Amino acid sequence: MSIEKKIEQLLEKRKQALLGGGQKRIESQHAKGKLTARERINILLDEGSFEEFDMFVTHRCTDFGLDKEQYYGDGVITGYGTIDGRLVYVFSQDFTVFGGSLSESYAEKICKIMDLAMENGAPVIGINDSGGARIQEGVRSLAGYADIFERNILSSGVIPQISAVFGPCAGGAVYSPALTDFIVMSKQNSYMFVTGPKVVKTVTGEVVTDDELGGPDVHASKSGVAHFVANTEEEGLLLIRKLFSYLPSNNLEDPPFVDTNDPIDRMDDYLNFIIPDNPNKPYDVKEVITRIVDNGEFLEVHGQYAQNIVVGFARMGGMSVGIVANQPNYLAGVLDINASRKGARFVRFCDAFNIPIITLVDVPGFMPGTTQEYGGIIVHGAKLLFAYGEATVPKITVTLRKSYGGAHDVMGCKQLRADINYAWPTAEIAVMGASGAIEILERKNILAIEDEEERKKYIENKINEYTEKFCSPFEAARYGYIDDIIEPRNTRYRIIRSLMSLSTKKQNLPPKKHSNCPL
Repeated sequence: MSIEKKIEQLLEKRKQALLGGGQKRIESQHAKGKLTARERINILLDEGSFEEFDMFVTHRCTDFGLDKEQYYGDGVITGYGTIDGRLVYVFSQDFTVFGGSLSESYAEKICKIMDLAMENGAPVIGINDSGGARIQEGVRSLAGYADIFERNILSSGVIPQISAVFGPCAGGAVYSPALTDFIVMSKQNSYMFVTGPKVVKTVTGEVVTDDELGGPDVHASKSGVAHFVANTEEEGLLLIRKLFSYLPSNNLEDPPFVDTNDPIDRMDDYLNFIIPDNPNKPYDVKEVITRIVDNGEFLEVHGQYAQNIVVGFARMGGMSVGIVANQPNYLAGVLDINASRKGARFVRFCDAFNIPIITLVDVPGFMPGTTQEYGGIIVHGAKLLFAYGEATVPKITVTLRKSYGGAHDVMGCKQLRADINYAWPTAEIAVMGASGAIEILERKNILAIEDEEERKKYIENKINEYTEKFCSPFEAARYGYIDDIIEPRNTRYRIIRSLMSLSTKKQNLPPKKHSNCPL
């Protein structure tokens, strides 16, 4: 065969590979409002940067008539490219080929790029759109999943792993995204569950739809499985690009620095008055966040889940930071099971990838009640405590208002190795609020006063006395637990200066195989 014929043959086979399961199935994909696997990669990566691997791989199964139906690529597109010029490895499952089901060779393709990502210190982005294991291949497909899981585990904390779910993701397939750092789901056509509606009905008698069982809204607000929900696939892919801009390529690098025209010493007088005079009145902590970060840009993570705590990424003075903040606007900012898990997971991610942690505190305590206690609030609260205590990245804490009881300890206090602790003049740092404390401490004296007006006046005086003596930030500052009490409008400047001073921080943990985090 001449070289011309060989090149012609190559181009023909490449043309076949680009069609995946064929034009009809591509049109069916589009009719559902879904992009193809290749279209998704083209949106995600810089134009012209994608280099594909294993385009001509096919399955090896000969059972159930599969020997007569083969497609180049075998249902997943793999390779590498760049996002804003930075190397990433990517796989995109192709639903047009056997419903994106995973085979032995399909798994090998994914494992290859995951191995290369680890060797080259680059992130892995996986786009999921699959019916699960290819049943015709039996245990070989299950082994393929396990091979992927093993690499997810070994990569954890070494390179960022991001999953997009833009279609079905069911059974064993859900565990790979669950092992990654972030999951993005699209509003339409995406769902995740271990067992589908039919199995649920058979086993439990419950009648439930795909969307009700594992749709994006469920996982964004109830289970906390999804970190982001995008209205469209395009929006989801652009969101991944945005998220990646805050992250380093691996655990040995610092996050990218981005020049900013937002002055470091910018003051915001509004912050001086954002805390209401009434200590029980809420305000939106996101307003504090957007006023102190560069250009007011804040990428919230888990925005619909456990809204009593806010976590996300921003930049301050061009540096990537992770922000953890109690939200007085929702359940008064109290810590419960879900908020503790959400905060702990985020803090541990930031610590793994050298992202400084900024903590904004306004917390009245832990949520009381049998539901919380029976659900293990002790262990879940300990997760947040553990995450802060274990973290060795720069940690700066600003107490805005309340910081009561055990919740004070778990929100980046000085004793859990926070580097710099500031407080606003409005801060109340104490074992509990003044009224609750006086109820306990002065109970006998209060009961002894018969006149109601006199009793009221006595309680008021004692509350003011307790507040002045024990709730004032100056009391904590007296012991060095607060490094400085700052004017709210200067918060941005003080944090950025602190970040600069901590840029060379080195802190090591005792030698160990690994910690035994309270799971």
